Amino acid sequence: MQDEVLERNKNLNRGFRKLEVWREAIQLYGFEKKVLDSLKKISFKIKDQVLDSVFSISSNIAEGYCRRSIKEYIQFINVALGSCGENYSQFYALLESGEIGRAVFDEFDERHHRIENKLMNLAKALSKKMKTGQDWDSDYKV
Repeated sequence: MQDEVLERNKNLNRGFRKLEVWREAIQLYGFEKKVLDSLKKISFKIKDQVLDSVFSISSNIAEGYCRRSIKEYIQFINVALGSCGENYSQFYALLESGEIGRAVFDEFDERHHRIENKLMNLAKALSKKMKTGQDWDSDYKV
């Protein structure tokens, strides 16, 4: 069903939906939400902070894309990377405190690492494009 939603009502501003890194960030949010919902003793404040940071990753990818400026896009990708760091720190703290197990953390870490690398590669590619004076390209895929 979700793929169907992403395939309808296309326009230039919604081009971020084709980015793998955006889709994977959305999936990471779903993964973390399920994990946190299964924890009975976690405080609402901690759960809210963790979900806010992971939600911010995909949100900043989308907002930067929609700005239609390479310079602003790079800025928002860097904000998304900052949210990645915040989210990693929070999930690692949950591991260290014993609130989540190693298997859950390892799955998180693999997904998270993939997203971080894609964001860093996207920022690098956009920076190169900006330095060479190339125009905005809505067909860029990561």
